[in-house]
Amino acid sequence: MCQEKAEKVLLFYNPNSGNGLFKNNLDYIIDRFQTAGYQIVPVRAAKGMAIDRALATMNVDEYRQIIAAGGDGTINICVNAMIRHDIHLPLAIFPAGTANDFAYYFEIPTDIDGMVDIALGNHFTNADVGKVNDRHFINVAAMGALIDVSQKTDPNLKNTIGVMAYYLKAVTEVPNLRAHKVRLITPDETYEEEMYFMVVMNGISAGGFKKISPESEINDGLMDVILFRKMPIIELGPLLFNVIHGNHSKNKHVLTFKTAELRLESDDDVSTDIDGEQGEKFPLNFGLLHNRLKIFTEEDDL
Repeated sequence: MCQEKAEKVLLFYNPNSGNGLFKNNLDYIIDRFQTAGYQIVPVRAAKGMAIDRALATMNVDEYRQIIAAGGDGTINICVNAMIRHDIHLPLAIFPAGTANDFAYYFEIPTDIDGMVDIALGNHFTNADVGKVNDRHFINVAAMGALIDVSQKTDPNLKNTIGVMAYYLKAVTEVPNLRAHKVRLITPDETYEEEMYFMVVMNGISAGGFKKISPESEINDGLMDVILFRKMPIIELGPLLFNVIHGNHSKNKHVLTFKTAELRLESDDDVSTDIDGEQGEKFPLNFGLLHNRLKIFTEEDDL
């Protein structure tokens, strides 16, 4: 008599993310799932190609869920592949990167047992997915002078000291700040601005700044736009203090609004970033896939 086949779980993981916590516990994670009756199918992150192949050939009916283990960039690769292949399985997040901003929104614990407990549970929260041109983002798309901070930060330094590496790199970039003239077009209004930096947020935190968009709701069908205008360098310090405490929206040098659609135009060559990785070229057309993801959480509907 044949034993009934165990339900499968696809585990997409980045072995190079963070400080090695996930990689060092991989065998333990597999054991927890096997004990619960699930067969782990591991897919190692390899520039997105491996996850594309896995999702293109998977029989969705055999799978309980997908797990993405790594930082925001790894989760982004996984979600983009899920959308390309029209996969709607629920997604569990194992935050194993540097900042883990997407996981922070859902209050996913950073210990292995806590992550596994949630992934083996049956509580979910829906989440929007942002779209910019032909790519999707889970947490943030950013534009402007400080983008180079994330892209220039030494990966080894990030893995060693975490988000502090971003802050240290940001200090060195301040003398090189350059403002860009941009046009922001929404269905309701058009803005002409000179900006140092801006973010289009789905989540509430970015680059380790936990309160950069404290009013964001990840399933409200709206993006939160935050633009930091050109200002005297001497006023950057107080503004940074505002950002750390989450009350920068009241600062005269900050423009904030919510929208479901946005077009960004500029004659400048503006650096862009999507979930911590190099982004798209201007012009940028933003939209949303409302409630596209079903995320495992500790409780339903955070």
